[in-house]
Amino acid sequence: MAPQPQDTIFMRRALSLARRGVGRVSPNPAVGAILVSRGKIIGEGWHQKAGQAHAEIRALEQAKKQGKSPRGATMYVTLEPCSTHGRTPPCTEALIRAGVKRVVVACLDPNPSHEGRGLKHLRAAGISVQTGIGRLPAERLNAAFFQWIRTQCPRVTLKAAMTLDGKIATADGQSKWITGEVARRHAMRLRHSMDAILVGRQTVEADDPSLTVRLSSSAHSIRKPLMRIVLDSRARIPLGAKVLNDDMKHMTRVVVSASAPAGRLAALQKRVEVWQSPAKTRVDLFWLVQTLGCHEVTSLLVEGGGEVHASFLEAGLVDEVAFYYAPKVLGGTTSRRAIAGKGATQLSAALRLDQVRWRQLGMDLGLRALVVKSSL
Repeated sequence: MAPQPQDTIFMRRALSLARRGVGRVSPNPAVGAILVSRGKIIGEGWHQKAGQAHAEIRALEQAKKQGKSPRGATMYVTLEPCSTHGRTPPCTEALIRAGVKRVVVACLDPNPSHEGRGLKHLRAAGISVQTGIGRLPAERLNAAFFQWIRTQCPRVTLKAAMTLDGKIATADGQSKWITGEVARRHAMRLRHSMDAILVGRQTVEADDPSLTVRLSSSAHSIRKPLMRIVLDSRARIPLGAKVLNDDMKHMTRVVVSASAPAGRLAALQKRVEVWQSPAKTRVDLFWLVQTLGCHEVTSLLVEGGGEVHASFLEAGLVDEVAFYYAPKVLGGTTSRRAIAGKGATQLSAALRLDQVRWRQLGMDLGLRALVVKSSL
């Protein structure tokens, strides 16, 4: 069956529902679904928490509560319905039992062992299947999930707020506030979408941040707890730091090197969980990213200082950047830079970005872009 004129409109609604799950459902994908009969929505749903009902099931349940029959209806869903038993039963079986006539899917399951399997199951039951409607926004919405499934490692986004000359703080560490309130709210929504946030020890010493999600919206406040990562190769983080003592300290992980002094290590372990990298002098970032993936972290926000940023970039571990530029010029050779490290020695080796998107945020500018991995 060919695409129908209303398919795009209904899929947009399904995508808007799916976005409600961002920051809440990881390591599952954010998925939305609507059930349409005779051109009218009779049920809709979105995946709200890992282990709970999937979007398709919620849409079917809503239709039933309203006394509407799904028989002969069309289901619009942003991700291929599951066809295997996991924490919940297969959605394909529920759709077949309900008598759904047509299923419109935005994008396929990224798992190579599952990709297309759900659609094959539906077609074998005589259900018409249409794919690709809204594919690009659906894939962007779950880019971190897709990457985690395929590589077992999280998608890494590097975030920095800076002046026009690329400075994130004065020489003595003053950084509040470089950007305005609108840009800071936008950055907080970015943090809300992540599974974990990472900073270096020096950031903790300079700012004593809480590294939590602070948004006024009640929808944003009900989210999966954010894991907090502190890189501290020698275990020198101040023991009075907020991240070691507040109500969310169970979500803090201090990552040290193999040569961290035993006494400092013991003091830290009394407060929070400590991960010890196999590398002797510095934390092995490749090992760390793999470890995070094993702990079901699908997305990591790096918000460290210039050296931490440079380390991730030079290792080729950054997938995307989120830069916020304030209309200010700080100057000074000792002011702290957003990206430090050795840097490129030739223009041809400079970091290159792709799919660049600019956004006006009050007086500031926001930039989101993908990193071209082969460039640095």
